Amino acid sequence: MRQTLEITVGRNDTLEAIFQREDLSLADLAAIRSLPGLRNDLDRVHRGESLTLVREGEKVLELTSRLSLAQSLDVTRSASGFEAHLIAIPLETRTRTLSAKIDHSLFEAMAAAGGHDSTTLALADIFAWDIDFVNEIQPGDTFTVTYDEVYDHGKYAEDGPILAARFINEGHEYVAVRYVTPDGHAGYYTPDGRNLRKAFLRAPLKFTRVSSPFSLHRRHPILNLIRAHKGIDFAAPIGTPVWAAGDGRVIFEGRKGGYGNVVVLDHAHGITTVYGHLSRFAHGLHIGDRVSQGNVIAFVGMTGLATGPHLHYEFRVNGVYKNPQTVSLPDAVPIDGTLRVDFLAKTGPLLGSLYPPEGPALVSR
Repeated sequence: MRQTLEITVGRNDTLEAIFQREDLSLADLAAIRSLPGLRNDLDRVHRGESLTLVREGEKVLELTSRLSLAQSLDVTRSASGFEAHLIAIPLETRTRTLSAKIDHSLFEAMAAAGGHDSTTLALADIFAWDIDFVNEIQPGDTFTVTYDEVYDHGKYAEDGPILAARFINEGHEYVAVRYVTPDGHAGYYTPDGRNLRKAFLRAPLKFTRVSSPFSLHRRHPILNLIRAHKGIDFAAPIGTPVWAAGDGRVIFEGRKGGYGNVVVLDHAHGITTVYGHLSRFAHGLHIGDRVSQGNVIAFVGMTGLATGPHLHYEFRVNGVYKNPQTVSLPDAVPIDGTLRVDFLAKTGPLLGSLYPPEGPALVSR
């Protein structure tokens, strides 16, 4: 007898566990998983995900799985075995612009304007190289953001990428616009084509507070001596991922005195960064490895001379210690001159969405 099962994946569920629970043929599962390119997709089932199974006894006749918002997988049984087809799901995209004034927090202001947390985080990421969203956001700051909302059969599904954004922080204006190059690379730029991304992150982790700033005259909390603190301590829970502040190469990974577990990256042009008091290193990280900005290289700990969990971060230029929060950071690559006409044509309308009819009247940065 033919039967259709609608299954919601539970906590710690696997496809094999579902087949066993429903008394379905594990030989059929093995045959399905052996189809070219399907094993990884089928093994990545997540809690809350919906599966549709059509069965006849223990035999599987059809399996449908939603792989992503825009794509589903349909596996059917034929006379010659199982066949798989990827099916594109039609989605609707609606472009939206909203503005808000900050009274207490960026998250509250976004929510009050009808936005979602995902766009709040994306907005903070875009301007992270210019604005310290932990310490510099003030009541009265304002923002305008144009972004896509994605709908699945008329129902809101998720926020798409931010297309353009304007942030007023303490009277200074910051503007970003998204541009996709002909080869498909997306990035955020100023209206004149400068890359918003800097070559280095100001803070190489998500932290709760600066527990000890850069200082040449700090009393060491353990040694009780006046000793220069030539870096910044970012308080964060043990296990918090630590990112490479910029593209570089691992030149040290191991234990080093009061630093405890430490990673040192060489970024060329005389720049090195140091990450200390780590609990552990990223799996597979070795001396000589190349890393890109944002790659996880280690995890916060309190090894070495540390009174609590935090990351000790140093930024050195030709061996000279610099304050990571104030050192001038080089820009990433701007828009190529050959793309300038295309850039201006595509970003102009997006930038126009950020301004009221009377236009901007603030100091730009």
